[in-house]
Amino acid sequence: MKSAFTIMKRYFVCHPERREVSAAGRTQAKDPGPLNLTVPDRRFLPEDSEAAEPKPSFGVLRALPAAALLFLTLGCTVGPHYRKPEATVPTAPNYKESPVNFQDAEGWKVASPQDAMLHGNWWEIFNQPELNDLESQLNIDNQNIKIFFENFLAARAQIREARAQFYPTASVSASATRTHTAGTASGGSGQTGGGTFSAFSLPLDVSWAPDLFGRVRNQVREFQANAQVSAADLENERLLEQATLAETYFQIRGQDALQALLNDTVKADEELLELAKTRYEVGTDTEVSVQQALQTLESARAAATNVGILRSQYEHAIATLLGKTATDFSMPVQPLTVQPPVIPTGTPSQLLERRPDIAAAERQMASANALIGIGYAAYYPTLTLSASGGFSSSAIGKLLNASSRVWSIGPSISETIFDAGLRRATIEQYIAIYNSDVASYRQTVLTAFQQVEDYLAQTRILWTEIQQEQAAVSAAQKAYDLEKARYETGLDSYLNLLTTQTALLNTQQTLVQSQIQQMSGAVLLVEALGGGWDVSQLPTTRQVTQKPPADQRAIQK
Repeated sequence: MKSAFTIMKRYFVCHPERREVSAAGRTQAKDPGPLNLTVPDRRFLPEDSEAAEPKPSFGVLRALPAAALLFLTLGCTVGPHYRKPEATVPTAPNYKESPVNFQDAEGWKVASPQDAMLHGNWWEIFNQPELNDLESQLNIDNQNIKIFFENFLAARAQIREARAQFYPTASVSASATRTHTAGTASGGSGQTGGGTFSAFSLPLDVSWAPDLFGRVRNQVREFQANAQVSAADLENERLLEQATLAETYFQIRGQDALQALLNDTVKADEELLELAKTRYEVGTDTEVSVQQALQTLESARAAATNVGILRSQYEHAIATLLGKTATDFSMPVQPLTVQPPVIPTGTPSQLLERRPDIAAAERQMASANALIGIGYAAYYPTLTLSASGGFSSSAIGKLLNASSRVWSIGPSISETIFDAGLRRATIEQYIAIYNSDVASYRQTVLTAFQQVEDYLAQTRILWTEIQQEQAAVSAAQKAYDLEKARYETGLDSYLNLLTTQTALLNTQQTLVQSQIQQMSGAVLLVEALGGGWDVSQLPTTRQVTQKPPADQRAIQK
């Protein structure tokens, strides 16, 4: 006789609307209210519920015992409701590091109105036709994106694998055997004659395990959520590859600007070397100045040569991103001249709907929640309905006669009555996995806000810093021009000129590096904002359940 505790425990488990898994992992019972075993939790059912939960054939049902219909009527979905846990979201209308909070400072601005967001091809805001062309190639030929796309298709196939359990399984087999038995001795009558016999059979077996307590339904929901996780991961990888390409593109253009700067420096140093030689030949300068000028020239040449290393590596990286061999790819030289565009940042409250990694983390929690339901279903019995029919005869010529027909039909039910705590430990494992996913979701949200604030600050502050560095370059250039004039007239030594020349080159290089860093920060800001993606682009459960086109399911050559 079952204890009252056991009855109440199973009652609450069988009613997902009566219980929920809290963020801390404890299962909380609620007021049960009126008993209702026929209403399943439809939170994760696709919009087309008939496609998601196929019903058994009524032709098969009429062949089953009437008792089976009672079990089907009383079926329910066990496990907790899924409710998206809360995450820490700022209530401020703007990001802390947004330029709108620094109205007294001149410089880079964000788009207005503040709730404007990027859509579609986000890289087009940089107004770089070459970058636009490269991004279009990446979306077709990038191999990492293809890997994630195939992972998405595999996750969708798992849904169809799980849904197959809604249907009966039918199998047919044919057998023919020839058997000879030996004669045996008998105490009363002596030998018993042996014989040779033939047996032919052609059976059809049908079995079906109705999903009475939602084990299969929860499994389908788990795989549907997993497929949505995979879809979000695909978009996150796509955004990462797009941002990496844009950032690498601006790195190359920055190296081209640095190359142009060093090439100009080499030309200027060559002129100074000739001037030092002329002054030495006429006796107005020493050989020391000539050697110092030569040293400066060779150092500038070495620095100009060294720039080619990074540029080549960035160029090779872009080739790999585009799915091309580095041997067959090159980019023309074009120094960096662009500045960060006006970027629509939206409001902090919109960020959770814009980042695919946050969407993936949220769907992962839904998957873990369904897994808990699968664990609870193990507490309940399994009903199997079996039917077998066919032909069996000792003569193959009579195999298909009416008199050779055989059949059997009947249900069976099984339940584990002792497992030494295995099922309870399994559920606790699933709850721990769910709690871990909750923490991962909240950490993903926190990291998202950190990244947006980081790159807002970087882009805004670097704008001001670059203005200051440009002023420093102008002052250094004027000091160099004045000192060069004094050296040419013999008022100062070459050492004074060398000092101002070194200061000018260092200031110019710092300016170029800051400009590269600023453009990289602008790209990373767009990536942190989610690019042009939003959660409305995440496929629904019905969409991930549908079979992909045939060309996507074919083996690639």
